[in-house]
Amino acid sequence: MKTIQTLFCYGYFAVLVLFFLVPNNAWGRNYVKIATIGAPSPHLNLDQEPQELVDQMIEFWQNELAQVLPDKPDLIVLPEACDRPAGMNTELQFRYFKARGNQVMEYFISVAKDNECYIAFGMKHQLEDGTWRNSCILLDRQGNITGIYNKNFPTIGEMEAGIKAGKEAPVFQCDFGRVACAICFDLNFDELRQRYAEQKPDIIVFPSMYHGGLVQEHWAYTCRAYFVGSIAIASLRSEIRNPMGKVVATSTNYFDYAVATINLDYCLAHLDNNWAKLSAMKEKYGEAVSISDPSEIGSVLLTSEHESIRIDEMVNEFGITLLDDYLQDSREYRHKPGIME
Repeated sequence: MKTIQTLFCYGYFAVLVLFFLVPNNAWGRNYVKIATIGAPSPHLNLDQEPQELVDQMIEFWQNELAQVLPDKPDLIVLPEACDRPAGMNTELQFRYFKARGNQVMEYFISVAKDNECYIAFGMKHQLEDGTWRNSCILLDRQGNITGIYNKNFPTIGEMEAGIKAGKEAPVFQCDFGRVACAICFDLNFDELRQRYAEQKPDIIVFPSMYHGGLVQEHWAYTCRAYFVGSIAIASLRSEIRNPMGKVVATSTNYFDYAVATINLDYCLAHLDNNWAKLSAMKEKYGEAVSISDPSEIGSVLLTSEHESIRIDEMVNEFGITLLDDYLQDSREYRHKPGIME
């Protein structure tokens, strides 16, 4: 009897170790709950002392975050320059920034720790070398800084006002997947998008003061990533898009936030040569696999809803050709002798 109890204890301990040490996506489905808040910065009385403005900005974000924290999100995305009151000229901004320091960021750190969630937010800040950057800061569940992305393409007006352009395009590892960042005007530049497409992030966060329209969809699809926009303009929607570019959750004219649970155990496949294979996969796995067709582009989003079988295992089982592999095969085939003239 003691032997059985001992084995049970060892087995239970082994399961716990595996649960905490093995990455989420090693088991199959990888659900992540994301919240985006598209709240415009408040118009405060700018005649007040800068510290009073800082206190009011923290109170503003306390109220905004209270809308999504009950959903227990894994990741919260906030807009560009979210900790600055609206309507400030350059002189007032830097006076405010001097008083602000890291106070608003420290508040976000406390929220991340208390709620065990990641937070991505935009702020202008001064580096140790004295230069100013427009950045997206990503905090982890313990309130530590996972990474900082510096806007690669500030507007000319920003650069004239002293904001330096970043040159790195990092992808940050989180416990649920890999996250990249782009800020506002960045969305116009293909060279940045292409750098991210090569790195294959799972999620792109987009703190911004403009929407980007169809360009959001293009970034999501070409980077094969979920795309989360947080837009600091009341009339523009803050949206969560899937890797096909389709909106899965959006803010509205009534609510300035959106929350959605996404599954990062996914891949994209072209329909050519895969029709019968996709049917066979669906026949075997039923509701444990999702095949989502956005229509008109000839490719589909495949997602594993299985507890223990990943989508790449399903794809390999049925010999399904992934979208990027199919496109690469097409590139190579046209270079065969006698094909391209």
